[in-house]
Amino acid sequence: MTDTPEIDALGLLCPLPVLKLRKRMMPLSSGDQIVLIADDPASIVDVPHFCNEQGHALIKSHEENGAIYFTVQKG
Repeated sequence: MTDTPEIDALGLLCPLPVLKLRKRMMPLSSGDQIVLIADDPASIVDVPHFCNEQGHALIKSHEENGAIYFTVQKG
């Protein structure tokens, strides 16, 4: 089993974290997971909205040291 890939989007403002997420998810297979790490407050709204619109699942999110970690599963 491989480690879940991570996207470091710290310091990036909307819409860049979601754009990076979209680009990195393209080659993934359905069911694969990826973690987005962001500190833009808008990402709390943007990432779930992106998942809803694109048919992906937001598995979990949590805040740690001022960063928000989103685990997303490709639909």
